[in-house]
Amino acid sequence: MKSDSERWLKENAENVLKEVGIRKSQIVLDFGCGSGYYTIPAAKIVCNKGKVYALDKDRSSLHEVIQRAKSQKLNNIQIIKTSGELKIPLEDESVDVILLYDVLHSYYFSVTDRKGLLTEFYRISKPNALISVYPKHMDSEDFRDEMEEANFHFERKLFETLLHYHSLEQDYLLNFRRK
Repeated sequence: MKSDSERWLKENAENVLKEVGIRKSQIVLDFGCGSGYYTIPAAKIVCNKGKVYALDKDRSSLHEVIQRAKSQKLNNIQIIKTSGELKIPLEDESVDVILLYDVLHSYYFSVTDRKGLLTEFYRISKPNALISVYPKHMDSEDFRDEMEEANFHFERKLFETLLHYHSLEQDYLLNFRRK
């Protein structure tokens, strides 16, 4: 019997991320990528002409991403190790899609830090870039207001089957666009 994580990767992930708006040849940042359960399917979608930056501060999780990418012969993932600093080492207006899945809640970042990160996301995102958020442990309306204040406009809310801590569950994603 397959685990939820295996089912996610084999049956749900690519379809969900395509529905979110990831397309071939895009540049994607998976911020707080963990073990790569969103990174790997995103890399498959963007193909070799695209790239996925997998950013996390947990070295063992990044090692898992590298191993998973090698086992699937994916060469379009670039690992970014961070110590939790608010500066993202990418060029201005260089990213088409930013995935913020279960990472921006107050457990990890204060309101001030989130505002600093949103400024960074704005800096690295191309005009009209997609920012997709899984606000699992946040008040969606409060976060929506924070995004609007940072010059990202709300585009749509999606109800999808998502992977959260190795379990499949139905929940909402919020998509925003850089103004």
